[in-house]
Amino acid sequence: MIPFLDLKAPYLELKKEMDEAIARVVSSGWFIGGPEVDQFEADYAAYCGASHAVGVANGLDALHLTLRAMDVGPGDEVIVPSNTYIATWLAVSQCGATPVPVEPDVRTYNIDSARIEAAITPRTKVILPVHLYGQPADMDPILAIARKHGLRVLEDGAQAHGARYKGQRLGAHGDAVAWSFYPGKNLGAMGDGGAVTTNDAQLADRIRVLRNYGSRVKYVNEVQGYNSRLDPLQAAILRVKLTKLDEWHARRNTIAQCYHKSLVNCDMTLPHVSDWAEPVWHLYVVRHPQRDALQKELADAGVGTLIHYPIPPHLQGAYANLNLKMGTFPISEGIHNEVLSLPMGPTMTLQDADSVIAAVHAATSSLQRTKKSRPDV
Repeated sequence: MIPFLDLKAPYLELKKEMDEAIARVVSSGWFIGGPEVDQFEADYAAYCGASHAVGVANGLDALHLTLRAMDVGPGDEVIVPSNTYIATWLAVSQCGATPVPVEPDVRTYNIDSARIEAAITPRTKVILPVHLYGQPADMDPILAIARKHGLRVLEDGAQAHGARYKGQRLGAHGDAVAWSFYPGKNLGAMGDGGAVTTNDAQLADRIRVLRNYGSRVKYVNEVQGYNSRLDPLQAAILRVKLTKLDEWHARRNTIAQCYHKSLVNCDMTLPHVSDWAEPVWHLYVVRHPQRDALQKELADAGVGTLIHYPIPPHLQGAYANLNLKMGTFPISEGIHNEVLSLPMGPTMTLQDADSVIAAVHAATSSLQRTKKSRPDV
């Protein structure tokens, strides 16, 4: 049995250090804010090459509070990918603004910068690219468009901790980057957590105020804020995992290279990596015209997979009010109908990868035989 992702194994690998970190927090008496959060923010900012990191409660809050700090509100528009997890859109909606979807580059699945300018209107305030599946979006043309039109850029880095764009780690290419530390992420906590990195001191200060009830001095509330603070226990755990993150990325890359070399003749579209990108393989996503049948074959063989994501945001009931019917974004719809994420994680072994590869070959061969014998399939 090969699980899609083993969340227990990384803890066992770092059990001593993580148990010590948890005990340190429990014995400290600091259960909101304090030195663990401060130190993680400093460590993570340095890791990302950013001047500031602001810890918040989760990745959605990281997006929402940053948009609020950028003065996004009712009547404004934010350009988002049509191909993304719904949280990217929800953050915009929570501000009272409207998400304006742009189709992806079919090779990378990230927002197609060549399509962005046509979506800009006088109401546009922010461009919000997503570094999907751990693959960096092409930031230079996005930033050039933003500068040309006087727009801000907020990156959704929830799946791309440590990924590099043209040799530089993500963290401060645009105005800010929002991060999630959901347990399944490359840098995952033991619960929810998030952060924002930025080189903009004023923006960081506004997010710090918004995350704490709109207050920087106890009982003095400057604005209507929120309760969205990174927990010290999660910060301590993240500090430990951060020291191991690059090594874990290297292991993920080894698994990805095995897949690259061994799955080329399986009637699947494999991930494309641009020459300027250094992905961190949060997910290894393939496309197959019989995705659902392939997933069942793999499940029967004991290989866990997931679909990221089965329904694009514009077809979710949550956005029925936008009246974006089937066929509005055909590239995204095609991607969502075919993508399948194979097992990937920092504790996978080469033997695990070989088992997945063998199962994929067997499954795709079976589907090809079925298709030949039944042309209607």
